[in-house]
Amino acid sequence: MDVKPQMKQAIFLVWLLMVPAGLWFTYNNYPPNISVNWLDLLAFLLLTSIVAAVPIVINNMFIFLIQWVALATFLRFGLFAEIIFAQIAVVVLLLKLRILRKGELFRLPLNLNMFFLVSFISGIIYYILGGQTGPNLTHDPRSLWLAVLYVVLNYLLNQIMVSFNLFFIYKIKKSFFGKDFFVETVTTLITLPIGFVLYILFNQVGLIGLLFVGIPFVSLSIIFNLYYSSEKINEYLQKASEIGHQMAERLYVDDVLDLFIQKLSEMLPVDYSYILEADGEVLKLIRRMEAGLVMPNESLSLKKNEGICGMVWSKQKALLFTSRKEWQQYSTDNIPNDVESILGVPIMRSKKLIGVLVLASKRKRAYEKSQLMIIDILCSHFAVAIENANNFEQTKRQSERCALTNLFNYRYFETLLTEEFEKVAKFERKILSLIILDIDHFKQVNDTYGHQSGNEILRELAGRLRKLVGCRGTVARYGGEEFVVLLPDMSKVEAYQMAEQIREMVSNWPFTLQQSLELGNNQQKIMITASIGVATAPEDAEDSLALIRHADRALYVGAKRAGRNRVAEYSSC
Repeated sequence: MDVKPQMKQAIFLVWLLMVPAGLWFTYNNYPPNISVNWLDLLAFLLLTSIVAAVPIVINNMFIFLIQWVALATFLRFGLFAEIIFAQIAVVVLLLKLRILRKGELFRLPLNLNMFFLVSFISGIIYYILGGQTGPNLTHDPRSLWLAVLYVVLNYLLNQIMVSFNLFFIYKIKKSFFGKDFFVETVTTLITLPIGFVLYILFNQVGLIGLLFVGIPFVSLSIIFNLYYSSEKINEYLQKASEIGHQMAERLYVDDVLDLFIQKLSEMLPVDYSYILEADGEVLKLIRRMEAGLVMPNESLSLKKNEGICGMVWSKQKALLFTSRKEWQQYSTDNIPNDVESILGVPIMRSKKLIGVLVLASKRKRAYEKSQLMIIDILCSHFAVAIENANNFEQTKRQSERCALTNLFNYRYFETLLTEEFEKVAKFERKILSLIILDIDHFKQVNDTYGHQSGNEILRELAGRLRKLVGCRGTVARYGGEEFVVLLPDMSKVEAYQMAEQIREMVSNWPFTLQQSLELGNNQQKIMITASIGVATAPEDAEDSLALIRHADRALYVGAKRAGRNRVAEYSSC
């Protein structure tokens, strides 16, 4: 809800011009009873402040139940005292809700203006219609009925002012008869009799009447808030359990990281969030989110006791800072300048720290100690999910990769080829080319230099192929000394050109052997060649097996039989 700076300035100006002048007008035209006992006034002011400081919270909506005290104050002491008390109550409430932060200070004069107008207009109408204030209204039925009218006017004006502020200041189109209207109506109906009871009891028994009415009401508000707090914690626990189950279902580390940091940002007031991983003697940033978006990771590493993250690592305890003044002296973590509240939590697994979570908010006192337990539970779920995802990825790599060359193996390649061929069949991909490479006379290399040297050649060739092909295709070890390169959306002409580059790369650059069988040679360079076959679908094949078979035929018929160290493309002729 962004409000333009000009509007904020206008709100301050309206308060400055309207409220002091309105108070002066009220005091001079409808003066308070000068015989009022100042102790009574202070008692009502105290009760007003206490009630304002304990609003009832239901479903994240704060219910400001000050109407009953305001009604008793108005009837007993007059409009001037009620306006003053209402202004004080607004300040107490906003301080309690902790919403008066930088950029939001305009909300104080905005609410002061609204409460002033509601009290002033309804009070003036009450007086114009002949209503009186003081201790003897119980003997004047007309004034009591006018008091009911005063409450109704107060209620209607409050609804109109709220709608006006939402529509013209916050630019929010909201139904007049929404949830707020219903809540305000119910609370008015409930508190109207309480206000009259307080007025009558105070006139009958004095200050003790405030205790008879005020203590049960304030106690009820506190009980409601405690109940709501327990309900909120239960809700957090339920969400933590759901998030834990969702993380357990993720098989990849990146998916777990993204889900964890996203759900935290949805559950708590988070403007910035960071996950750092313990890597040896340093913490390294592995995930960063700002304004709900995952951002590229910065090159950030911290040691123990370095910055807030280093302190969390060293102490292995959560740290909570409610304002910038508290943490600024410790921070070397590149925390943004607009951050106020910070929550740092260690991520533990088997009593060992594996990382640190940092949540940051632009609001002061955004996090509570009760939330630490929830975050700690979530971090435990996260640690288990990360470990499981790491194990899955490692197992998957081992099942898909050749242990010698670290290229994809035959099993992975066949699955990928089938998937890519299905895309060709569905016209999701126009063309699919395949290169098969076989090292010439590889058995002689093994016999001459040893199988260990042969393995060195295979590893080096794998590295060269990965570098040359890059992201244009997938390189796999097909078996023995054979390699394949799958090239989606690459024509036969382009595939042939790449195959020729591969052939020249193999034949023109010597391979280094570290463990040759030849005595006296710790390092030796040898030259080898390769024969290559190329086929393309759908031009050369109607299914994946045919594509492999035809590329293999081009390799052995067109390249091997023709003299080796050459590239051949499949031809049906």
